[in-house]
Amino acid sequence: MQRYFIEMAYDGTNYHGWQVQPNAVSVQELMNDALCKIFRQPKEITYIVGAGRTDTGVHSDYFVAHFDLPEAVAPEDIEHILFKFNAILPSDISVFSMQPVDEKMHARFSAMSRTYHYRISLRKIPNLRLTHFNPYFVPDFAKMNEAAKILLEYTDFTSFARLHADTKTNDCFVSKAEWREVSPGIWIFEIKANRFLRNMVRAVVGTLLEVGRGKMTIEQFRAVIDAKDRCKASSSAEARGLTLIDIEYPEGKGFVSNRDLFVRL
Repeated sequence: MQRYFIEMAYDGTNYHGWQVQPNAVSVQELMNDALCKIFRQPKEITYIVGAGRTDTGVHSDYFVAHFDLPEAVAPEDIEHILFKFNAILPSDISVFSMQPVDEKMHARFSAMSRTYHYRISLRKIPNLRLTHFNPYFVPDFAKMNEAAKILLEYTDFTSFARLHADTKTNDCFVSKAEWREVSPGIWIFEIKANRFLRNMVRAVVGTLLEVGRGKMTIEQFRAVIDAKDRCKASSSAEARGLTLIDIEYPEGKGFVSNRDLFVRL
């Protein structure tokens, strides 16, 4: 059995997230169907495993998944397989690399960190409407950055976790959390951690926006985290503004990231 990592991207607008859902279309479902057609194997053999689950409407500029094949693919055939993937998949899903890796490598559990961007446009720009949130107010980004720094002091993010989720722990190690203006009127919130809870980033952004609009103080933001109560935080920011942009893996296991060749920030 040979394990393969694939690097891919997708526009999440039309999907109920990555993970297979009953009575809803997901990215994973379409990837499984493509695998079955390309390799002519049943789903239980070519089932694809993603680096994580993104929520409904959330995008990924860079995503990693793995699947196993009964036999290794000849290196010269991989380019043709990538062509087949992209011919079968809809235009809002793209696969751009496929690599054999160590059998112990796992797209989800081997990942060392993940990085998200939440994108905001202060102007109404039609071609950004599916990937950027357009608030009806101008946030105070300096205050939101001051509040965002507090995230680095904590590991328990229960206040930003989805209620009744089946996670064993709400601990996450956040190593970066900052807002920056990337072009006039276009801001991104970049947050990096070893793992994220379901809905966590959107809940964090929604609460930070309350700080940015003057509805919550810096001290109150800290109190929200200390409370370990989802009801104390604000509602989640809209899904369309959130994009997964990076996943890091350990070196020396056969996987070489091609992210910088395909992701332009």
